[in-house]
Amino acid sequence: MRLHKLVRASPQKKEKEDDGIMETLTVVQQVLVVVSGILVGFTLGLIGGGGSILAVPLLLYLVGYHNPHVVIGTTAVAVALIAYLNLIPHWRAGNVRWKPALAFAIPGVIGAALGASLGKLVPGKQLLFLFALLMIAVAFSMLRPRKENTKPIRSGWSMLRWTLPVSFVVGLLSGFFGIGGGFLIVPGLLFATGMPLLNAIGTSLFSVGMFGTTTAITYALSGLVNWLVVIEYVAGGLVGGIIGTRLAFFFGAKKNLLTRIFAGVVLIVAIYMLFMNISSFHL
Repeated sequence: MRLHKLVRASPQKKEKEDDGIMETLTVVQQVLVVVSGILVGFTLGLIGGGGSILAVPLLLYLVGYHNPHVVIGTTAVAVALIAYLNLIPHWRAGNVRWKPALAFAIPGVIGAALGASLGKLVPGKQLLFLFALLMIAVAFSMLRPRKENTKPIRSGWSMLRWTLPVSFVVGLLSGFFGIGGGFLIVPGLLFATGMPLLNAIGTSLFSVGMFGTTTAITYALSGLVNWLVVIEYVAGGLVGGIIGTRLAFFFGAKKNLLTRIFAGVVLIVAIYMLFMNISSFHL
C-alpha cells in the first residue's frame, strides 16, 4: 500500500518530501548506516586514503537517505572524527610534522568554509553529479602508484609560499563536496613542502579533520547534520577500521591489487551516480 502511494505521488510532492531536512530512519536503515560505517572504516584501514569517498554514496543509495545536503553534512562530521582518531597513532609514531600541518590547515579551513557555503547553494542532484566526477578523478588517482617524493624539503617562507595557495584550493574542494580530501591533501603536502610520503600521510590527517570539522560546522549551523547517523557511522567506522588494519598486515604485497579493485568499485559507483543525476542539468 505504501509503495502504491509512493508511485502515485506527484513529482512536486515527492520533491517536497525529499527536501525535508531530517528523515526518520527505520531500524533496517539504521543497521545499514552502521554497515556503511564498517565498510568505510574497513577500506580506510585496509588500503589507506580514498575510502571515505564512498561515505556519501553509501548513505544515499545503500541506506536510502534522500537529502544530499544532509548526507554531505553528516558524513563530513563522521569523516572528521575518524581522521582525528587515526591521527593519534601517527602522532605517537612521529609521522606528523606540526608546522607544515598548521600552515596547510589554516588557509585550507578558510577555503573549506567558503566551499561548504557554496556547496549548500548548489541543487542536490547537480552537486551529486559533480561529486561523481570527483569520484572518477579519485579512482584514477588511486590507480597511479605512489612514489617517494624527490622534491627538496622546503621550510620557512619558501614552504609558506607554496603551501598557502595549494591548501586554500584543496580546502575549497573539500568543503564544496563535503569530503575529507586526503587523496588531495597528501599530494598537496608533497608538492608544497617536499616532505617524505609517510610524513605527508600522517600530517594530512590533521587537515582532513580540520577541513571536515569546518564543513560540518557550516552544515550544522543550517541544520543539515543528522547526529544520530553520525554516531552510528563512526561506531561502524571504528569496528571496520580495526578489522581493515589487521587484514592489511595479512595481505601485505597484495595491497596494491586491493587498491586497484577498490578504485574499480569507486569508478562503477561514480558512473551510476552520473547516470542517476545527469537529468539535473537538463541535457
